[in-house]
Amino acid sequence: MKSSSPLRYLGLYNPNIQYQLTQHQLVDCALERNEGSLADSGALAVDTGKFTGRSPKDRFIVDDHISHDQVWWGNINYKLDGGRFMALCRKMQAYLNKLDVLFVRDCRVCADEQYHMDVRVITETAYQNLFAHHLFIRPEKADISQRPGWTVVAAPGFEADPETDGTRQKNFTIISFSKKVILIGGTGYTGEIKKSIFSVLNFILPHDHGVLPMHCSANVGEKGDTAIFFGLSGTGKTTLSADAGRKLIGDDEHGWSDNGIFNFEGGCYAKCAGLSIDKEPQIYHAIKPGALLENINYIAGTTRVDFDNIAKTENTRVAYPVENIANALMPTVAGVPQNIFFLTADAFGVLPPIAKLTAEQAMYHFVSGYTAKVAGTENGINEPKLTFSACFGEAFLPLNPIVYAEMLGEKIRKYHVNVWLVNTGWTGGPYGVGQRMRLSYTRAMVTAALNGGLDHVGYRPHPVFNVMMPESCPGVPDSVLDPQATWASASQYEEQAHQLAAAFIKNFDKYAAYGTEKLTNAGPRAVETV
Repeated sequence: MKSSSPLRYLGLYNPNIQYQLTQHQLVDCALERNEGSLADSGALAVDTGKFTGRSPKDRFIVDDHISHDQVWWGNINYKLDGGRFMALCRKMQAYLNKLDVLFVRDCRVCADEQYHMDVRVITETAYQNLFAHHLFIRPEKADISQRPGWTVVAAPGFEADPETDGTRQKNFTIISFSKKVILIGGTGYTGEIKKSIFSVLNFILPHDHGVLPMHCSANVGEKGDTAIFFGLSGTGKTTLSADAGRKLIGDDEHGWSDNGIFNFEGGCYAKCAGLSIDKEPQIYHAIKPGALLENINYIAGTTRVDFDNIAKTENTRVAYPVENIANALMPTVAGVPQNIFFLTADAFGVLPPIAKLTAEQAMYHFVSGYTAKVAGTENGINEPKLTFSACFGEAFLPLNPIVYAEMLGEKIRKYHVNVWLVNTGWTGGPYGVGQRMRLSYTRAMVTAALNGGLDHVGYRPHPVFNVMMPESCPGVPDSVLDPQATWASASQYEEQAHQLAAAFIKNFDKYAAYGTEKLTNAGPRAVETV
């Protein structure tokens, strides 16, 4: 009996396996098991329980012969002893073998077949398996008897004992590069499944294939010109990459090889707080039967989603296949990018609305991964809060960020790529004084960069950050392009710019020893205060 189990390589002998169910079968299973309800759009709506977002401090990498000398250990990548990992495996096996059913899905990541990796996702719930169906690439044929490249096991009902298992809390995500297994327990948030595989690819692709993994969205124009958009939450990455005149390659994770750009995933996992048909028509229309809504609220007395209600969490989400986007590029592969956009919402009103970067400046700003968020203070005054996330995805990087930055710089130089820093934040002063940059202006600047409208204009350097600012741009008043000119007080602007520059320099200090002097000098000028 045990020897014939297709999951015996994991120590799993549970005979009750639901394998490769369709999205509609998974929705039916989820409803039968009371995992969620059906919204009026036909989407399945579920609550993920205690955790409505990722728990980065509870992600561990097993310290083994593969990871020991390669992983950038520290506050992002936490070690777990191999012995404790195996002990936890045995506990989780016993738990899974007693469940009434296991949902098993074979899928794939990396749309470029030269780099594709087979992934098996084993879940306790039907909705988690539906998520895997949407977010990963769906092969035409699957065979449970074939052992996959990697296996993800997700069981929200299984909790660790931190004292004996070596975890921080009862929930955990653990990656073992030698076993090619990811264990996720104690959390029903599906984003842990997606991002654990992204972390694996961030190790394997640069290390084994020389491919640059990127936390970015990407699209392609009618002439085949590819563009990629980096940016943290709230910077406009989804909004600006969703262009009716360009085809979407993907909204979150991509690789850059000598062949070009390719999507890691087969679907999208979009935020839907405040979603409307006017703001994000592509996402709104993608919520069709079979889509997965997480932690939303209904309008009272109905099954119509109230996207403005974030009582459960601000991180309400929807997962769906990329084909649900009307202008998605299929297959999700394209050529080498001609333009790269680093999006930042600078709440200090310092950075220019658009600026062109050298290769070294691009590497510097890539490693910095800057934006600013607005947070409430105790006395009710809202102040901007600095946020730096290396490579615009620090939480998912097993390697030193400088490794990825050097790969990016090499590709920029090799393919002569234009790199743009775009400030979607404040102008005319900091938050509370100035105003948010008009979306119409930002769209006009991005469009000009894409169609060559900024190729033959004059440029001047920013006095502190030294990035090159265009003196004119179609569809944008010249007065908007120089941030200092939009402030009422030039001296106040200079003071604010120097403060932001100092924050950049302080943040970059932890990377300076790993990069070149030329890279360090590509940042803003340090200004001595008297």
